[in-house]
Amino acid sequence: MPILLAFTLFALLDFVILFSVGAKIGLLATLALILATGFIGLYLVRREGVATFQRAQQRLAQGEIPSDELMTGAALIFGGALLMAPGFLSDALGFLCLLPTSRRALGKLLSRLPFQIQGYSMSSRYQRGADGWESPSNKHAESFEDQRADKDHENVSTLEGDFISKDEPRR
Repeated sequence: MPILLAFTLFALLDFVILFSVGAKIGLLATLALILATGFIGLYLVRREGVATFQRAQQRLAQGEIPSDELMTGAALIFGGALLMAPGFLSDALGFLCLLPTSRRALGKLLSRLPFQIQGYSMSSRYQRGADGWESPSNKHAESFEDQRADKDHENVSTLEGDFISKDEPRR
């Protein structure tokens, strides 16, 4: 619910700014600015996207996972979508997602925010090593599996009932 509220407030603020700037500079100048930011954004998305794709291909050729490039690609898609939306606030945030220095600063800021998906947890036994992603030693893998099995058995409750196959008639 807070995310929906944030998106709604952002859209409302964006339209308020758009209409107030449009009232000051006129309709044609506002439309020209919106179209100009859209075309500049399209150019930047294309240029940065090609560079990011080339870096990702190089990392894949070296046998590495291009995680930074994937995050950059996600920021480029998000920034491009914001630039296609009419509004000056969305354009400003879109340009921040497209420019490399501000994109890195936004990434550091977002990494400090506490994100939590309720009800889901994810763990992996693979770790980043000197040669990319690798499985840990067998001793650690076994202890990881034992811990996971213990954790799975703690939260399990027995469901009692009868099994009815598809072929049996229902009672």
